[in-house]
Amino acid sequence: MARFTLPRDLYHGKGAMEALKHFEGKRAMVCVGGGSMKRFGFLDRAVSYLKEAGMEVQLFEGIESDPSVETVMKGAEAMLQFKPDWIVAMGGGSPIDAAKAMWIKYEYPDITFEDMCKVFGIPPLRRKARFCAISSTSGTATEVTAFSIITDYSKGIKYPIADFEITPDVAIVDPELAETMPKKLVAHTGMDAMTHAIEAYVSTAHCDYTDPLALHAIKMIQRDLVGSYNGDMVKRDAMHNAQCLAGMAFSNALLGIVHSMAHKTGAAFADHGAHIIHGAANAMYLPKVIAFNAKNAEAAARYGEIADFMHLGGATLDEKIRLLIAYLRKMNDDLNIPHGIKFYGADSYPCAQGFVPEAVFLERLSDIARNAIGDACTGSNPRQPSQEEMERLLKCCYYDAEVDF
Repeated sequence: MARFTLPRDLYHGKGAMEALKHFEGKRAMVCVGGGSMKRFGFLDRAVSYLKEAGMEVQLFEGIESDPSVETVMKGAEAMLQFKPDWIVAMGGGSPIDAAKAMWIKYEYPDITFEDMCKVFGIPPLRRKARFCAISSTSGTATEVTAFSIITDYSKGIKYPIADFEITPDVAIVDPELAETMPKKLVAHTGMDAMTHAIEAYVSTAHCDYTDPLALHAIKMIQRDLVGSYNGDMVKRDAMHNAQCLAGMAFSNALLGIVHSMAHKTGAAFADHGAHIIHGAANAMYLPKVIAFNAKNAEAAARYGEIADFMHLGGATLDEKIRLLIAYLRKMNDDLNIPHGIKFYGADSYPCAQGFVPEAVFLERLSDIARNAIGDACTGSNPRQPSQEEMERLLKCCYYDAEVDF
């Protein structure tokens, strides 16, 4: 038996935030990040709508990018004091992910972070509050997923929390919010969405319900991402829908080792002054993982189906896969994303020598590979890597070398 779970309600299109006017409850805690939602007036609008619905509203502001365990605990404590029956998270993936983890701790104050990270091991929620997610970026799709990514900075590791319990009750996908994204964020979140769709399509947990969502998302991202990056707001609006479809697919089909590697390299070099931004990591690693996974016959066939759906050409399966890899690398070029960690600057842009020194990368390689193999996303990857294979694959991602094993 398999399961397919999405939010109970999804409001989409311009003006979708007005759905907040019709929520029923007494108190709402609104969780937001670094200020863009306030700067562009969306936070005030959300608060106004909730008050119009008759609720008392309290804000939890300042959730950082790559939210920490400490932020989660602080937010949960604020919820325990305020006692909301609605948690409304708005912004990019970070505030929504953080609020999901806060929600767990609010409902179960004695639960530990380690217990939260047990895959599909969260006890039943909604005993105290329901959850609404309002996305402002077009990539993570956390507004419709059963996942949350939280960083333990003491270990330099990003941990995925995975459970259908944290699938939001309500998702609001209003493209007006996405129109405010800076160009770099459009690139990174867009390639995150492309990775979600491709990994969902080849995942061992894919099914008839997830495949159409993944394929249509791929088609839309192929059509709209580069234009959105270059300022076409019609395409920007379409990308907001495309990333949500990709999220519906991967939340139910799960992901693969592109995400495992991105989770475990993202904060691994923070002591050298920067993170490898999640979407950029996915963009760099995806072509390498396709080459690795294509040694599995079923995965190769499905990559060929993706190439056909994208009308990339190719007379043989091997040629189709090569064309798919080449297309994704060209997208990275068009979006100013580097092809390897060695060439990833602290500002995320391509450069001759990135912020991660080769000696440091090699010193940490074994631990990163081990952690990536243990990541929650690895189990549904179509080809299971050994420790040696994961280390070789990560080296290819560092040096931008061809994957031939």
